[in-house]
Amino acid sequence: MSTPAPTALSEQQRASVTAQIAPLIAAVPDFPKPGILFRDITPLLASPQAFKLSVELLKAQLSAVGATHVIGPESRGFIFGVPLAQALELPFLPARKPGKLPRETASASYSLEYGQDSLELHADDLPKGARVLLIDDLLATGGTAAACVKLVQERGAEVVTCAFLIELEGLEGRAQLSGTPVVSLLTY
Repeated sequence: MSTPAPTALSEQQRASVTAQIAPLIAAVPDFPKPGILFRDITPLLASPQAFKLSVELLKAQLSAVGATHVIGPESRGFIFGVPLAQALELPFLPARKPGKLPRETASASYSLEYGQDSLELHADDLPKGARVLLIDDLLATGGTAAACVKLVQERGAEVVTCAFLIELEGLEGRAQLSGTPVVSLLTY
């Protein structure tokens, strides 16, 4: 089955992103360490209207991709994943850090700039052949998203689209996602 492409935002929707969402992303210099410009989403989360709009705009782009499941990595992927899954009327599956899920798990490791980490899914939650929409708040270097894609593929399922509120284009995270379509509301 071929994967339908995500729907592009209309001019009106893009204007809403610019006017209502972008101003609520705070730029915090030198956090968590000197030289990093951190994009803080908490002002967006504090605005019920803007948060709702961000989920609606993601839904508008993603409703036609043919997903059967939504997966969000810990922890901010949960914040956007649950309301998006509800809006799309799809099951939500959390990708958690090791030791957080109570049943048998499947795991994928990934590299960080300061070490290694892993994500896990319940081994029996994702059926073979599932079509997954991966959602997270931020695409930076792509390590977390690539680990999720690997985890999904190892379960015999497919990631049809990776979606993010924010993409830091200069860090080239898309390159880690092996040609999987990527949707981002904001790019920096």
